[in-house]
Amino acid sequence: MTPEASDAEVFESHRPMMFGVAYAMLGEIAEAEDVVQEAYLRWHRQHGTGLPGARAGADERILNPGAFLRTITTRLAIDRLRSASRRRETYTGPWLPEPVVASGDPCDQVIEAEGISLALLVALERLNPLERAALVLRDVFDLDYSDIAEVIDRTPAATRQITGRARDRVGDPQRSRGPASDAELAVRDDLLAALLARDVEAVTRVLSSDVIAWSDGGSSVRAARRPVVGSHRVARFLIWMVDKLADSEVELVRLNGDPGLLASAGGTAVAATVFEVADGQVIGLRTLVNPSKLASVSRHRAAGGPGVHP
Repeated sequence: MTPEASDAEVFESHRPMMFGVAYAMLGEIAEAEDVVQEAYLRWHRQHGTGLPGARAGADERILNPGAFLRTITTRLAIDRLRSASRRRETYTGPWLPEPVVASGDPCDQVIEAEGISLALLVALERLNPLERAALVLRDVFDLDYSDIAEVIDRTPAATRQITGRARDRVGDPQRSRGPASDAELAVRDDLLAALLARDVEAVTRVLSSDVIAWSDGGSSVRAARRPVVGSHRVARFLIWMVDKLADSEVELVRLNGDPGLLASAGGTAVAATVFEVADGQVIGLRTLVNPSKLASVSRHRAAGGPGVHP
């Protein structure tokens, strides 16, 4: 085995973790993939030589590829998030993360395994890049404060304070805990059946009284510019959406571990909806109809293999 092949295999073994970190930091599939690719180039160039300008202990991190690659990935993601945050401030309507369709690809499986739900990603938007990195590494990937401190270049005490402050700002968003349960999938299926029947009362029964629906069409597709709140209003909004998508094929999928629907027309994704389910009812829905984001979702899914059909 050549050294180059060995390095590539080591990198590939850590790719799912790297994609998970980058995606949790950015909420955008293509951006996360770009970070992983850039990290690979740095790994290939710097492996065995240490990080330029790094503190004492860099050689040990090189001997610990997981820590080395996690550090590179997180720092690259922090840099990208700074520019992305400025773009999102001028985004038309609600900005939603790009969901990941469940598949057999290890990079997709880590999203489910670590509970990186859309609800969590939306909540993380309240944080600055450093806070987000600290919270993602601590609460999602279970790193010790000393290890996180190495990544973000802070003392362990300061890192603990940053993480605590971030946790207070984020609150307690619902995180998926692995693949959605059969009961959660059944709630989604009941809602879809009611929507296809245009049965407003049946739709309303599946929704919690204080359900909230968000939709992201960007500047190119008509969508609700503000969250829709309440079972009756959300029911009418969803039926309006179904009427708009009447010529589409609807596929039952898991998105970031949660129950989801993917609508396509002519082989092109036109809508993706993620459901938050609690106590047998839908408490939140996030629908993506922005074509550029859906193209990224479809491309990643095609590259990673077929989706899982619950």
